Amino acid sequence: MFLQTLNETVLKIWPELTIFAVVLIAVRIVALKNSHKKFSFHEEFLNLLFIIYILLLFELLTGTENNSGAGVNIVPFSEIFRYEIGSKMFIYNVLGNILLFLPYGYFVTRYTESKSLFQIFILSLITSFTIEFLQVKLGRSFDVDDIMLNVIGGVVGYFFYIILNSIKNHLPKFLQKDFIYDILCFIILAVIIVYIFNLAGVGII
Repeated sequence: MFLQTLNETVLKIWPELTIFAVVLIAVRIVALKNSHKKFSFHEEFLNLLFIIYILLLFELLTGTENNSGAGVNIVPFSEIFRYEIGSKMFIYNVLGNILLFLPYGYFVTRYTESKSLFQIFILSLITSFTIEFLQVKLGRSFDVDDIMLNVIGGVVGYFFYIILNSIKNHLPKFLQKDFIYDILCFIILAVIIVYIFNLAGVGII
């Protein structure tokens, strides 16, 4: 159910994502050329992925909503415990809200180079609270449980980054070379492009 919602969101905004990505990449290439800074494909790719993730997050949380009409829940766990563990609604509303913010925790930790879990916790809290507050203004619902789950996702993303970074630092020197990560990111980029265009019915392959 969560994957279906993600697919529907990507399908809805893929033209905007494509235009945005092309424009941003072109501008960034010119900026790098004029600044004479060293080009790192995987660094630039991850930065672009972070921005696209924020756009998808905005569309997911403001463009789709299961609840009918606005509502406010300020009682912790009241919504979480409504769903049977393992049910579709549990996966969508509980695990989905955690998974939704996992990339946020990862990207923010990477971008800020923060080693403080508290900082990522606060940033996740601020972002999630802002989203929930604005959803009320958009005629949707404010749910403290969503904030709690989002923050958990951000914290998990923080640890995910720390673990991956630790693994990277313990790899053989050869596997720490930039071109290895450039190749990996290029493969990921190719998969994303094929996924988006096939989802949109363009059919690259």
